[in-house]
Amino acid sequence: MTDDKDVLRDVWFGRIPTCFTLYQDEITEREAEPYYLLLPRISYLTLVTDKVKKHFQKVMRQEEVSEIWFEYEGTPLKWHYPIGLLFDLHASNTALPWSITVHFKNFPEKDLLHCHSKDVIEAHFMACIKEADALKHKSQVINEMQKKDHKQLWMGLQNDKFEQFWAINRKLMEYPPEDSGFRYIPFRIYQATTERPFIQKLFRPIASGGQFHTLGDLLKDVCPSAITSEDGEQKTQVMIHGIEPMLETPIQWLSEHMSYPDNFLHISIIPRPTD
Repeated sequence: MTDDKDVLRDVWFGRIPTCFTLYQDEITEREAEPYYLLLPRISYLTLVTDKVKKHFQKVMRQEEVSEIWFEYEGTPLKWHYPIGLLFDLHASNTALPWSITVHFKNFPEKDLLHCHSKDVIEAHFMACIKEADALKHKSQVINEMQKKDHKQLWMGLQNDKFEQFWAINRKLMEYPPEDSGFRYIPFRIYQATTERPFIQKLFRPIASGGQFHTLGDLLKDVCPSAITSEDGEQKTQVMIHGIEPMLETPIQWLSEHMSYPDNFLHISIIPRPTD
C-alpha cells in the first residue's frame, strides 16, 4: 500500500466528544449526573462504555438494571456499527458534544442485537475482516495468518493501540505489484433516509481500461441518487470518517487509508443541512 501514515494516524485517533445522560423514566435512588467521554470513532459503543455503565449503575437500584443500550433522538444505536459511522449517519450536523441517552430497560429487540460480552463484538469484528479479505484477496491473506495475528488485530482495536493493530493490518492492505489494487473493494453505503441497512455489491478498483475508479464512479454505479438530483442541486453529503472526500479520489486509495479497522469503507449518505 502507499504509505500515507499520517492519514492512517488521523483516522485512528479521531474522537467525538459525547455527553451520556440517563433516560428520564429510569428509576434511580438519587439524581444521575451526565457523563462525558471522548469516543474513538473507529471503536464500538459496547467496547468503550464500561465507565458509562459504572457511572449510572451507582445511582440505580440493582433490580432495575438489565442490558444497557443507547439511543440518539429516538433512534436505538446499533453497537455492531462503528461509532464514527453512527455519528456520521445520525448526528453529523448537530452541535457537539453528541448527546446520547442511556437505557437499562425495555431493550428494543426489533432494532438491536444483544451483546452480552466482548466476545460477541470480537466475533463480529473478525467476521467483517474475513469478509473484506475474501473480497480483496480471495481470503488468502487472512488464512495465511496465525491465530495470534488475528488476536493482535482485535487487541490493537480493543486497547486503542495504533502500532499493534497496523503491524498486522498492513498485510491486509497490500496487493501484488502487478495488480495495482484489490480484487474488489469492501464497502458499505448507508443512507440516513431509508430503512434498508446498507448497500453492498462487487466493485473493482480498476476499470477494464486500466484507469483507477473513483469514489464518484462507485456512487454513480451503486447509489446514483447520492451525487445527482433532479433539479441539479446537491441535496446529500457523502461522509467517511466525518469528512466529505472529493468524488475524484481513487476508491483504491480510500480503501487503503479510510477503511475502518474491520477493513470496510463505511460510507454515509446524509441530507445536506439546509441552513
